[in-house]
Amino acid sequence: MTIDELARQAGVTTRNVRAYHTRGLLPSPRIVGRVAYYGDGHLARLRYIARLQSQGFSLAAIGHLLRAWEQGRSLHDVLGFEEAITTPWSDESPEVYSRAHLETLFPEIAQDPSLLDRAVEVGLLAREKADFKAADPSLLQVGAELVAAGIPLAAVLDEHEALAAATDRIVRRFVALFEAHVWQPFAEAGLPSDRLEQITETLRRIRPTASITVQIALMRAMERAVAASTGEQVRKLLAENAARS
Repeated sequence: MTIDELARQAGVTTRNVRAYHTRGLLPSPRIVGRVAYYGDGHLARLRYIARLQSQGFSLAAIGHLLRAWEQGRSLHDVLGFEEAITTPWSDESPEVYSRAHLETLFPEIAQDPSLLDRAVEVGLLAREKADFKAADPSLLQVGAELVAAGIPLAAVLDEHEALAAATDRIVRRFVALFEAHVWQPFAEAGLPSDRLEQITETLRRIRPTASITVQIALMRAMERAVAASTGEQVRKLLAENAARS
């Protein structure tokens, strides 16, 4: 990537990229002729810096942390680890929707604009000037299908918020497993450089493992819930018919 492409993907300015390099926070790019080229490791480092800044760390503190972290470890291994923890889990690209398009998908918005505000509040949409950006367009499409099936938009938004909270609890369980059985022993051993590649590979394997586990658990739970619901509805119908008889 050129510096412009790197900055765009990382969501920062080219000035930021140059400043981080000057401060020693970003490794030097590969120079071909007079052009500087950056790789995925540089993108991972910028995402890592952004994540630490969002948690309140100053650039000076981040620089101190990175220098300590890199001591005795190859830059390749360090950047590989940072890439494993910062690469987005979804490859879905954000999409921008006009208000008119959203009203086509969700007609209730035209009568009750507060529903649009609620969609922003729960994180399904973000305002972008006069339009709205969806980080996960597929979620928006699922919502549109539920509304088309007859479920009120307010109920769909409530369910999304509840589902997000439930998912957070599941994710914390996976993270706790990693922390207790992988990271903590690594940290207690003094973060040995010869084990960093193994930790990175474990992080990479957790991604599909967690997704598959949750997907299978959800399918099995849906099978049980739908079967139970169908049986209950049939029992109610039979009881009503018997009462009429």
